[in-house]
Amino acid sequence: MDLVRAVVLGIVQGLAEFLPISSSGHLILVPALFGWEDQGLAFDVGLHGGTLLALLAYFWRDWYLMFRTGLADLARHGARVSAWRTDTRLLWLLALGSLPAAVVGLLFDDWIEANVRQPWLVAIMLALMGTMMLVADRLAANRRPMAHVGVGDALAIGVGQAFALIPGVSRSGATVTVALARGLRREDAVRFAFLLGTPAFVGALLLKSADLAALSGTEARDMLVGFATSAIVGFAAIHFLLRWVRTRSLLVFVLYRYVVAILTLAIGAYRVA
Repeated sequence: MDLVRAVVLGIVQGLAEFLPISSSGHLILVPALFGWEDQGLAFDVGLHGGTLLALLAYFWRDWYLMFRTGLADLARHGARVSAWRTDTRLLWLLALGSLPAAVVGLLFDDWIEANVRQPWLVAIMLALMGTMMLVADRLAANRRPMAHVGVGDALAIGVGQAFALIPGVSRSGATVTVALARGLRREDAVRFAFLLGTPAFVGALLLKSADLAALSGTEARDMLVGFATSAIVGFAAIHFLLRWVRTRSLLVFVLYRYVVAILTLAIGAYRVA
């Protein structure tokens, strides 16, 4: 891999991780489109490390308040949940919502790596998830604030995040879709989805840390370039989407998913023919 490819893939990761269009899907489609060799999951995880840095940089204050308040509430009230403040409850719900993806990732990571990285499957999942996103965005009540998220909401959104381990689904797309279907306001749905993604990225990095350590000198250099690029672009993408959903729907992302799905299937059919 050269530095140009590392930068391109870093840009793709930074944009597609936070916009609901599937970063894992695009990291399969872009190399396939240009005839590049698949960069492998170890490089992809390095790129995800960049977007984890973007999340921590953007939401550091939220995490600081949650942990500070959580420690204080545990010291003062113990396990008496009714006495916990909002930030403590949110921290607990994020931990609970992270469990489905953690379980599925540990049980099926090798199978997913070996069987679901084909462009045609990415195209199908782009279209399927796009339709679900459209329905949720149009029909959901969009009234509940994040402070009203409950255990059922957190688990349901967490199941959506587990489903997003399939390339083409989109972690942000799946979690936002479920959050909207549960009645959350758009901006709060996106914010909760981004916060929920942080433990998932940490888990993925821990799971693949051995692969990252095995990268050669040149591979490590390229991964670091992709890491830095995805962090910078990802930070901008987070800010953009949070501002976008304040006044606009998700329709443009749905249409984009449909277009990419159709083009992917058409190009694949042409190459086979």
